[in-house]
Amino acid sequence: MNREVLNNLVGQYILVAAIILFVFLVKKYIAHYIAQIIFRFVKIQWKTIDIKTFRELVTKPLGLFLAILVTVVALDKLTFPEILDFNLYRISLKELIRMVTNAVLIITFFRFVTKCIDFIVLILKDHYIQSGDTTNAPPIFFFKDFIKVLAGLMAIILVLKYSFGYDVKGLVTGLSIVGAAIALALKENLENLIASFIIFFDKPFAPGDVVKTNAVSGTIEKIGLRSTRIRSDAKTYITVPNKQMADTILDNLSVRTQRRADLTLSISVSTAPDKVQSLIEGIKKILERDEIVDSSALFSDITASAFVINCTYFTKPIPMAEFNEAKTQINLEILNLLEQTEIDISGKSSDINIIKVKDGE
Repeated sequence: MNREVLNNLVGQYILVAAIILFVFLVKKYIAHYIAQIIFRFVKIQWKTIDIKTFRELVTKPLGLFLAILVTVVALDKLTFPEILDFNLYRISLKELIRMVTNAVLIITFFRFVTKCIDFIVLILKDHYIQSGDTTNAPPIFFFKDFIKVLAGLMAIILVLKYSFGYDVKGLVTGLSIVGAAIALALKENLENLIASFIIFFDKPFAPGDVVKTNAVSGTIEKIGLRSTRIRSDAKTYITVPNKQMADTILDNLSVRTQRRADLTLSISVSTAPDKVQSLIEGIKKILERDEIVDSSALFSDITASAFVINCTYFTKPIPMAEFNEAKTQINLEILNLLEQTEIDISGKSSDINIIKVKDGE
């Protein structure tokens, strides 16, 4: 055990080998235990997540990273043999092993990170599915891929810095210049992409909502990363850039709490005051319906040619077809009321018959 071989004692080799073998044999169980601890913290925020899914995604890359990390730490306790300290095309074997080791550590760690990203995206997807909101799945998948790309770029930069000793400051500066040039060339697309993020997080509207903007009104059919598709009232298919949808004043008609209707009656100036009062009372009774939450009918104006009665009522947020049907029924009942009370609409035409009488008759 105390015999020296390649600048290290035999006992040291045995101890290091035992540690490495032990870690690779129990890495699965260690990773499961650590995953269980992480899961307890995650469970506090998301109570419906499945630990089996979490383990399937996270345990294997976590166990591999821990095994490689312990292996590197254990091997570092050994003295590198002098006989193996030779150069391979201007790079010593010791330096080459260090470079490969750092690269493997960084890659396995970021592989674990990407699996954690997959799990977080899976949680968000299940959350939106359970809440009935399946429209956010495409943006979530885009965010997942986007973050994975950023993580991959970060891993490459760290490998270049800590494995190859490359000065990443110049690389980052160069990438910044290239990125600025690309951003300038794709300015409109980037603005629409950022606007899609704003729409995703702010949620001013969702597919199926009826909206009205300065120039367009219709139903939202799809929200993409660059544009929003609207089925207009004329049943045409309109594509609106997301930047315009995020910047313009938008009226989301689907989230209204009530629907409003107005009716103006101009009746003949020959109508007696008691009949006007009777008409107003009759209109108020007509507006006493289950779907109407608030209403008013008032004698608003007197002109040279008409008495003006204004009616305003608000219904529950019923579908447009039901709202139009209710308006039709109310208008017909008011017409019947006018007929029953013998009140004429202002400007009603009168027929004048001229009869020519013969002499002697």
